[in-house]
Amino acid sequence: MSIAIEDVKFDEQGLIPVVVQDARTRQVLTLAYMNAESLRKTLVTGETWFWSRSRSALWHKGETSGNTQRVVGVRLDCDNDALTVLVATNGPACHTGAESCFHHQVKGDESLVPNALVTDYQANPTASYSGLTEVLAGLYALVESRNRDRPEGSYTTYLFNQGLDKILKKVGEESAETIIAAKNDDRSALVNETADLLYHLVVLLVERGVRLEDVGEELAARRRE
Repeated sequence: MSIAIEDVKFDEQGLIPVVVQDARTRQVLTLAYMNAESLRKTLVTGETWFWSRSRSALWHKGETSGNTQRVVGVRLDCDNDALTVLVATNGPACHTGAESCFHHQVKGDESLVPNALVTDYQANPTASYSGLTEVLAGLYALVESRNRDRPEGSYTTYLFNQGLDKILKKVGEESAETIIAAKNDDRSALVNETADLLYHLVVLLVERGVRLEDVGEELAARRRE
């Protein structure tokens, strides 16, 4: 049965939820939203277009990353108010580099406690990282996207919404906790606190418009001195 766009039931904001699935494996890749225009663009171009609720703008999946999605099929549910889009992927669906956006496993209440690295940076378990440089580059890209899109429920979004003073306070707190861990000769705690400190430093760099490359160039210049 074929349904015209005019028969699609958009909500009061003119949007409809879209579940994007891999056409081959049926793995759920992401949950996004479309309005009438992005749905038309998706059907006409054969690639996914969505509506960003945070930026109030259309966005073409993969426009900047190159990770486009070729549409294989579009299905509407029985109530005409939700879509499933089957796609052939050209790279990971998630901006973190993960194959799917649904890569956080909820084990219990303890996993829901806001933690900078758990809630906002979960490395792709199948990815291969060459070292800290690549991990930091991925983290920086993720933090930049949080600053740009401001998704609800994100700890990073919370920090950017609170502003520079809050970010600076967190950097100070994490610095102190790193010092305490080192003073107590607790290697595991030192690793954890250093990771938290690096995360908050990356947030600070993004907030102030400083690139990792800027820091790297400064360190390289000092090495030559």
